[in-house]
Amino acid sequence: MMLEYCKIVLNGVHEDKKLFRKELIKSIAWLKAEEQNEFISWVKNNFQDQHADVIDEILNTKYNFAS
Repeated sequence: MMLEYCKIVLNGVHEDKKLFRKELIKSIAWLKAEEQNEFISWVKNNFQDQHADVIDEILNTKYNFAS
């Protein structure tokens, strides 16, 4: 349920890089660990061309903190 909500939110803000970044961070924080992998794959498939810099920054930061 939350996974689908996060997808809807990102689809709605993908034109604004600042909002996209903010919502990506919130979405990853809200999702359960098992949903995060599916969500990250979906984000990469849908927005890598448009927001590769933001996606790489957020995912690398997240994994650095997790290790």
